[in-house]
Formats: sequence, C-alpha cells, structure tokens
Amino acid sequence: MDPVQDTESVRRLYPGRKARRTPAFRVRLTILVLAWALAGFPCSWAQRPKPSDYQVKAAYLYNFGRFVEWPRVATAKGGPFTVCVLGQDPFGSTLDATMAGETIAGRNVVTKRISTPEESVNCQILFLSAAEAGRLNKIVEGLDKAAVLTVSDMPQFAQRGGMIQFVLEGNRVRFEVNLIATQHAGLTLSSDLLRVATAVRRNSPGRD
Repeated sequence: MDPVQDTESVRRLYPGRKARRTPAFRVRLTILVLAWALAGFPCSWAQRPKPSDYQVKAAYLYNFGRFVEWPRVATAKGGPFTVCVLGQDPFGSTLDATMAGETIAGRNVVTKRISTPEESVNCQILFLSAAEAGRLNKIVEGLDKAAVLTVSDMPQFAQRGGMIQFVLEGNRVRFEVNLIATQHAGLTLSSDLLRVATAVRRNSPGRD
C-alpha cells in the first residue's frame, strides 16, 4: 500500500485537516507516516527508499508540536510557532522542508538556527545538537521552568535533564521522554505521545 495514498492514515495523522497535494507535502507526509508507523499505521515500505534518520527526526519534531500542550502564558504571546536548532545543524534543508507551510495551534511554523541558549527564549521546540553535550547542564539550568520543549539525540540527554531524547532501536528512530523535566517546565504531553515513547522517565536524574 502506498502510504501517500493511504487516506485513512492521513486522517489519523491530521484529524480534521484536508490533505494537500503539493509535491513537497507528499514527500513530508511520507516521512510522517513512516515516523508514526510506530503507533500502528498500516503501511508497507518494501519498495520505497528509506528516509534518512534526520528526515524522520524532523517529522517527529513537527508531531511533538502537535501532541504537546504549552502553558497559556507562553501561547498568549502570539507570533509564529518556532522550532529552533542550537549549535551545529544536522538537518540541513530537511527541517525547513518539513515545516514549510505548516501550522500548529493556529500559528505558522518557522525554523530558526541559534548559537546561544539565551536566544531560545522565543522557541517552542529547541533541538540541541550533539556538539552541545559539553554545556548541556548549563543550558538546562538556563531554561529552568521555561516553556521550551528540549529535544536531542545526544547520549544520556534525558538522564541529564533533557525532555525528549531520540534513540535508535534496531533500524528505527524512537524516543524517550523525561516526564519530570516536561512537567517542571509546565508542558503537558498527550497520552498518545507517551504511548509511542520507548521509555518514560518519571524520576529525578540519577534515580530512574
């Protein structure tokens, strides 16, 4: 079954949204269906080229925005829904293509590359590159109680106070959740998102 033509999967991914038919959307939708196949969407990928890990991670970042609820004080500011990358950018144009033309909670999604943690104040999602591992503790402390969803694929990210850590399970990109960190920031993760996670850390770092 061609996942792009699987209208039932489209409805599950985008409840209440009309499917668009631009080439860029079809490519991004294919990536999204692959990413959320972990939740049980019926798709066969035997004859399709495998998206790269960072195509799948970009699709996850978009879906995190749809399945995480930010505090009202954070959303009351208005403006775009900003997905930021701190440090060395591993996505290239993939992240921009994935987010192009999309909206989350009625806000246009934009991408931004930043070089200092202080610039993340207006980000809703902050992806930290693995190169930031050396100053991760400082970054996490600087974002204390800020309503910013932190995501990374660096080792031990969730154990060190990050919120969502990408991990590889076999040949699949999966993710772990540090629920204590998200709750501390006032973020509410949907039960659907938590069910897809490979692990949900509910204890303080070092005690899980």
